[in-house]
Amino acid sequence: MADAPILGGGTATLDDAAFGASFHGPLVHESVRAELNARRQGTHSTKTRGKVRGGGAKPWRQKGTGRARAGSSRSPVWVGGGTVFGPQPRSYTFKVNRKEKRAALRSALSLHAERGSLALFDPAPFATPSTKGAAQLLQGWDAAHAPTLVVLTEAEAPVAYSFRNLDRVSVLPADGVGVADLVGAACVLASQAAVDELTRRANA
Repeated sequence: MADAPILGGGTATLDDAAFGASFHGPLVHESVRAELNARRQGTHSTKTRGKVRGGGAKPWRQKGTGRARAGSSRSPVWVGGGTVFGPQPRSYTFKVNRKEKRAALRSALSLHAERGSLALFDPAPFATPSTKGAAQLLQGWDAAHAPTLVVLTEAEAPVAYSFRNLDRVSVLPADGVGVADLVGAACVLASQAAVDELTRRANA
């Protein structure tokens, strides 16, 4: 049975299905790629010779000048001309099946549980924002290493004010945490309610 320490004293028992699964590298890799690709804006754009302003008139006559033939001053070989095969707006997203997403989430959660890099904490003392208290809480955790991911529920949003200004600490809602966020974090700190939400997502 998987478990995790509670900062301040005690141990919490974790759901074995969500936090005791074996690590599946290919699924995790595919899910991370899909999540990172979905975050790309894909708004990059270049102008082809047909989109560059000007160049409608032939620069000089076809024959008799001794120079190479030219039909437009916006040819890609000219300075100020269009771009050939340049990037155009596109979407980078690709589909990952629902079962694969859940399996990848279980793998990432189980990896943190196995390494001992997952801990729980009581969010009640942080109802009033205290960055100093948050820093002391992390310093008291022997397994804490940056970067650190703090996971909270929507109802615990005010607690984020205590952690969001700490160096190399990011705060995310439990329903928005992705596999890429978990893999990119050296350790994960979560409330009990957030762990329950992650468990529900992993086993849904």
